[in-house]
Amino acid sequence: MKESEALMKFTSIYSRLEEVLLEHATSHGLPQPELEWFKRNLEANPLGGKCNRGMSVPDSVAILVGKPLTEESYFQAATLGWATELLQASFLVSDDIIDGSITRRGRSCWHRMDGVGLTAINDSIMLESAVYILLQRFFRDHPAYTEFMELFHETTFQTEMGQLCDLLMAPKDGLDHFSMDKYRFIVVYKTAYYSFYLPVALALYFLGLATPKNLQQASSILIPMGEYFQIQDDYLDCFGSSSHTGKVGTDIRDNKCSWLVNQALEIVTPAQRKILEENYGQKDDSKEAAVKELFRELNLPERYHEFEEAQVAKIRSMIEKVNESEGLKGEVFEAVLAKIYLRTK
Repeated sequence: MKESEALMKFTSIYSRLEEVLLEHATSHGLPQPELEWFKRNLEANPLGGKCNRGMSVPDSVAILVGKPLTEESYFQAATLGWATELLQASFLVSDDIIDGSITRRGRSCWHRMDGVGLTAINDSIMLESAVYILLQRFFRDHPAYTEFMELFHETTFQTEMGQLCDLLMAPKDGLDHFSMDKYRFIVVYKTAYYSFYLPVALALYFLGLATPKNLQQASSILIPMGEYFQIQDDYLDCFGSSSHTGKVGTDIRDNKCSWLVNQALEIVTPAQRKILEENYGQKDDSKEAAVKELFRELNLPERYHEFEEAQVAKIRSMIEKVNESEGLKGEVFEAVLAKIYLRTK
């Protein structure tokens, strides 16, 4: 199935899930104007992305069972996928507020839309709550219902810890507090768990294949894959085209502990470090441009591409060694990797 067709199929079930969420809100007597707001939130924020995280759940389930899914099995697996997308949407709404971001997926961020403002904070919380409404509605009788609930709660907390470290590091003055060790913690907890481990773990629990060995193997491959993905994101934030990525990069202006600045700090001369110290983390176009120029002078784009090829080779080597004796298949990880390798947005 072509990527566009797979996305269309995945998106086609969302209206049913949205209806369930709106019915649940209605059952609590939510007034019509607020119900319409919730509907607008549900349509503006989870929709419009690539849905790689969400689609990874039914894709992984199909690979693990070795045949196309029935309509009902696809709906259940895709519902878990949409729960993942709703969780991500809640993270993105709050993250955009905190970062003061302007665009997301080629349009204004939710908090910048007419009449929204800081109401977006509550909207973010409602998107997260929607995850548990769907789990209760569709998986209460599933053998792994408790595991689904615990997995989403734990993954949410892991992501929030990574976000906390990312946010508290940004306001600090100077560059001495940056390090690759701190960066890796942020990346693993802020991105890798919910973006990569969560969808595959959901597929394993869905099929009753979540043995300790399978979960450990999944984690050992998907966490490095998530690290690679975030480093891609950092690179695209600086060097990607906003018309192509759908968002305006803010890492330099926001003083983020990104892969690029950490790489620069490892190789700068004293004079180049002075340029970084004077310009990094400043909300000024000319200072941001000076940092980007320094990154080019340090050949960081080439350094990134070298990293990308080395990391992908390492991940593929790990995939080749997957033990499939308990139902896990290396093909699951190959499919996830194919969605992000050499991505440009």
